[in-house]
Amino acid sequence: MILLYALIAFGVSALLTYLIMPVLIRFCVARGLFDMPNERKVHHNKIPRLGGVLFAPATMMGMAAVVIIMILQGNNSVQFGLSAVLLFVALFLIYIIGIVDDILGLDAKIKFAVQIITAVFMPLCNLYINNLYGFCGIYEIPVWVGYPLTVLVFLLIVNAINLIDGIDGLASGLCMICLGVFSWAFTRLSLPYSLFTFGLMGSVLSFMYFNLFGKTERSTKTFMGDTGSLILGYSIAYFCIKYAMFNPAVVPIHVHDCPILLSFSLVFIPVIDLIRVAIERTCKGKGMFTPDKTHIHHLCMAAGMSMHAALAFILCLQIVIISINMLLFHVVGISSTWLVLSNLLLYLLVIASLRAHIRYREAKA
Repeated sequence: MILLYALIAFGVSALLTYLIMPVLIRFCVARGLFDMPNERKVHHNKIPRLGGVLFAPATMMGMAAVVIIMILQGNNSVQFGLSAVLLFVALFLIYIIGIVDDILGLDAKIKFAVQIITAVFMPLCNLYINNLYGFCGIYEIPVWVGYPLTVLVFLLIVNAINLIDGIDGLASGLCMICLGVFSWAFTRLSLPYSLFTFGLMGSVLSFMYFNLFGKTERSTKTFMGDTGSLILGYSIAYFCIKYAMFNPAVVPIHVHDCPILLSFSLVFIPVIDLIRVAIERTCKGKGMFTPDKTHIHHLCMAAGMSMHAALAFILCLQIVIISINMLLFHVVGISSTWLVLSNLLLYLLVIASLRAHIRYREAKA
């Protein structure tokens, strides 16, 4: 029954996003709300940038539809605890900041301050990383370590999703993979979180249709903007931390199942790419957030891939990493420590290969 309710939330959210998106795109065109091309971006036309504005309301409407159906059936089993309320309050703050930034523009310091505030909500609500499940031989960790670690992880994931949004379908595609796995996980564990993940998936899927297949000349193409990437980043960060926290009363997972490995695997590509790019910029004497074209999608395209080929390559790489980690951990029994190291090695090998191919193309030209 949980799956049926979740699918209803998915359908309602997807349908609303699909029907309202053309109206939103026309509004952006009329008001001149475009993502303008420049030397850092891969698109060459001005594109409406508010597609992600529909993520949160469409998801809420999908969830509301299910709650109404359940009430009409006399089923009052849906209960939202403090942790769930936290999700919606912080999501609202992120949503408002994203809209203001997309329409008027905001100083990066203000956006980062709001991210820190919403991140701190989690440990204050007793939602934090409290166990590493044997990674580097560490299991339970004290509160004074778990709280700042949670805030750091949250900020990493939110900004990683925001900065990986450089080509059509990449941020949304990576998030769809995350949401798909969490949808499966929470369908077995919790109705409210299952409704949210399925509802958000429905809205993102409809957005991807316009983002990937829309035509600029027909005004049917859109970008998610900061509103969309922040909503997705916050949601993914929340679920990664929620799933990784050792709390058998809420998420009945055994400590030896290492749920933190799954959370790590799901966000590996965007997070490790953010860390690599920040380190490289610092080593070159630049600011960590100085714009350039060194993200993995930029390297893929510089190596000769088309935008869609780069998208497929990165999504496949993420799926391979998730699959290998789960298979080798649960079937073969390889420790999370060695798996993380192998993931890092594979990623660095891919980056080195891309750069070698770029140098070959430049020398040949």
